[in-house]
Parts: sequence; C-alpha cells; structure tokens
Amino acid sequence: MLDRSKELLTPNATAQHVNYSLSQSSNPRNWWHQVLKQTRTRILLIYIVLMAGVTAASIPMFMALFLHNVNQRVRSDLLAEMQNFQQAYTDWKISPGYDGNLKHFASEVLGDIEPEDDNSLIFYINGEYYKSNPRGLPPELAEGSDIEAHWLKITQLSEGQLTSNHPQLGNIIYLAQPLEIEGEQRGIFVAAHTTGGERQEALNGIVIFVPIVASVVLMGAGLAWLATGKLLQPVHQLAITARSISETDLSQRITVSGSGELSELANTFNSMMNRLQEAFMSQRNFINDAGHELRTPITIIQGHLDLLDDIPPELAETLDIVQDELDRMARLVNDMILLAKSDRPDFLQLETVEIAPFGEELLQKAQTLADRNWQLKQQGQGVIVADRQRLTGALLNLLNNAAQHTQPQDLIELGAAVQKQQVRFWVRDTGEGIALSDQSRIFERFARTTNSRRRSDGSGLGLAIVQAIAEAHGGQVQLASKPGYGSTFTLLLPLDSPKEQSNHDSYFNR
Repeated sequence: MLDRSKELLTPNATAQHVNYSLSQSSNPRNWWHQVLKQTRTRILLIYIVLMAGVTAASIPMFMALFLHNVNQRVRSDLLAEMQNFQQAYTDWKISPGYDGNLKHFASEVLGDIEPEDDNSLIFYINGEYYKSNPRGLPPELAEGSDIEAHWLKITQLSEGQLTSNHPQLGNIIYLAQPLEIEGEQRGIFVAAHTTGGERQEALNGIVIFVPIVASVVLMGAGLAWLATGKLLQPVHQLAITARSISETDLSQRITVSGSGELSELANTFNSMMNRLQEAFMSQRNFINDAGHELRTPITIIQGHLDLLDDIPPELAETLDIVQDELDRMARLVNDMILLAKSDRPDFLQLETVEIAPFGEELLQKAQTLADRNWQLKQQGQGVIVADRQRLTGALLNLLNNAAQHTQPQDLIELGAAVQKQQVRFWVRDTGEGIALSDQSRIFERFARTTNSRRRSDGSGLGLAIVQAIAEAHGGQVQLASKPGYGSTFTLLLPLDSPKEQSNHDSYFNR
C-alpha cells in the first residue's frame, strides 16, 4: 500500500495527469460541452424550443380552423343546392304537366343539378333508395346503411352532422327535405357531403407546412446564432480580457463601441481594472519601498550588536534572541523585495544552463541542509535557457521545505527530465504530506499548513517565491501530495527563452 501510494505521487504520474487534462481539453466532446454552456447557445435553444412549441400548438389550431371553414363552406353549398332543388320541386308541382310521378321528377332533377365535389344528391321514394348523383355512393351512404335508416325517419326539413366509422369519409354533413304528394310524404331528398377529402387536404398541407416551418426555424436559429454572437461580443471580449489579466499584467482593457447595457458593462469593467491596477501598483511600490527602507535599520542594528564586547552572561541569551529575530526580519525583507521585483523586465538574467551538471550541483548544496536520504534522478540530457541563480533559489527553496517536513530516515529525491519542449524539475519526499484542504492555498503568501506544527523559521513566502520564479520563466508549479505518504513539487519550464518580452510589455504598459 505504501509503495503504491508513493508511486501515485511520482513526477511521471503528475505528468500523465497533465497530459490527460490536455487531451481532455482537446476532446471534441468537451468542445461541444463548452459550446452548450455559452449564453448564446442557451438563448438559441430557448428560441428553438419556443418556436417548436408555437409550431406544435399551431398545427391543431390550423386543423380546427381549416375544418371549421370547410364545414361553413359545405353548409353554404348544400344550402344552395337545397334551395335550387326546392325551387325546382315547387315549379314542378305547379307546372301544367304535373302528374305526381315523383320518380320521373327525381330523374329530371338529378340530370339537371351538378353536385359539388364530395357532395351526393340522393332520392328515397316510398321508403326505399331510388337514385343518386353521383350514382356510386360511399359505403356509409349506400343502400342499406345505418345513415340511410336515420334519414328515412325524417319528417321535416332537417340539417345535421353525423360521424362516419370510415376514417377516409370523415364527418357527413347533410340537408334532408321530405317530399309530399297530395298531403302524404312519399319520399325524401338528401344533399350530403363527406369531409374526408378536405381533412386529407388539411393533412397534406400540414405535411408540406411542417418541413417549411422547420427549415424557417433552422434558418432563423442560424441567423439568431450570428446575431446573438455579435450582440454578446462585448461579453465574450470581457471574458477574453479577464483571462488575459494576471497579477503581473493588469493593462488589458475592453474596446468599447456603441451604447447600451453591454457597453456600460464594458466601461464599468475598464473602470474597475483601472482601480485595481492603481491598487496593485500602490501595493507593490509600498512593499518595495518598505523593504529597502527596512534594510538599513536592520543592518545598522546588526552591526552595533556585533560590536558589543564583554556582554554579561545574563544578557547573552537575550542578545541571541534579538540577533535571531533580526536575521528572520532580514530574510523576510529580502523575500518581500524579491516578490516585488518578480514582475520587472530585469528580474531574470538569462543564460544557457546544462541540466545534468546543474542537477548535480543542486544536490551537493542540498546535502548541507539536513541529514536525509538524498537522491538524484536525471532522465535525459539537454540545456535550458533560464536564470541560473533564480532557478537555483527556487529549487533550494523546495529542497529546504522538504527537509523541514521529513525525518532523518526519509527520502528526498531531486529529479530532472527533458520531454519535448519542456524540462521538469521535481522534489519528492516521503514526509508527512499536505492535506487536500491546504493544497489549494499552499502557494499563497504567508500561507502555512494547518495539519503540522511550525518547523520553519522562514517568512512563509518560500512557495510564493517558487511560483513567481516559475511563472517568470513561462512555466508553472504543480503539487501532488497525500498526508502520510509525502509530497512532490514539480517545476515545468519551457526549454526556450521564457516570456521575457511579455513581462517587459506588461511592466511598461501599467
């Protein structure tokens, strides 16, 4: 269990984790995830959902209105046909040649009247089907049907609508006129219309309507995507600018154009950055000035203490305490000045450093820090463009930190490896480790772990200095640790020249 846990903290495991993270960020699925998280994507989805909802709701409304209009038109057509029939029936009864032969009259009328589409004109004489126009009736209206039995019971002019069991016929709208000869009902004339054709036309219209609406929605969504992206460009620019801002470069601002809420947001952000830049500059200047001002009195006090002779024994212990505190104050002042200078263009003095001899030199210096199981592990040969003194200070800081949190029998490993366009320096120990809750704040200034007693007389700026030196070289610091199994600090630095020019620009743009 112990060996496995230590293996998890090795620099190779850390590098694999970094490579995995990089591969995850380039994964197309992650790209789609980022797109879906964008505000304009959410606006677009809301737009599509609303349009789809409106379209879905409009289809039954369209069907209902269409069929209602069809029914109104059909009733109007049936009424016209019934009026024509009634006029012909009245004229026949008062004509000189009236003979009361209803079958003869029905044949003449059906030959003279041309019914509208899906209309059927039907004559029933003496309780039986006689003739119709058109001759072929739908099954629901044919002789012997249930609807026929319903019509044969009619004794007065009637209008109605019946539901057909045949889906292709739809509803049946009708007008029925009883026919009387000499005061006795001898027949029935029915003008009927089946709505199945109109219903099918409505369905065909929907089949055409839906793809057109879907195309329009998609085209509108594409245009809305472009328009929303243009509208939210200031917000996107705000995010880009915010990501480009660091503690060493607060000069980035958003270009403001136009007016409105987004332009006001950009102006507010720029004003906030101006105030932050002034505050950071004031803080840096104060730290730098205070550090230089404190150096002189500390040096004077130390010099006078060194000149004291014949000190009484009772004062010797007090003077030792004073001297120790002055030394600690001097280190604190030097660390503060170093951090204040870390963003200056002349912070790094670059030179070519051979990695293998550099590692051996570091190990020799580290062995004087404490009695530990010191080991050197180097993978590959090469050179790096870096500031030798700053890099030495950063790694010695890590080595000293490892020595302060380990026991004499513990292992402290110093390693270096060249991979592609970067070099990895790591310091691994088998000491007490760092709690997960402390790992997120361990590089903050004056930060200390909460799970261990103080073993260092340092200023609490050591890891902050390491991070500042790594970032000045264009690199970063990574930590892998588990309580009880030790810690691994890794410096990832580019082999080429660090971003000196970017630091220079940020320094003079402030």
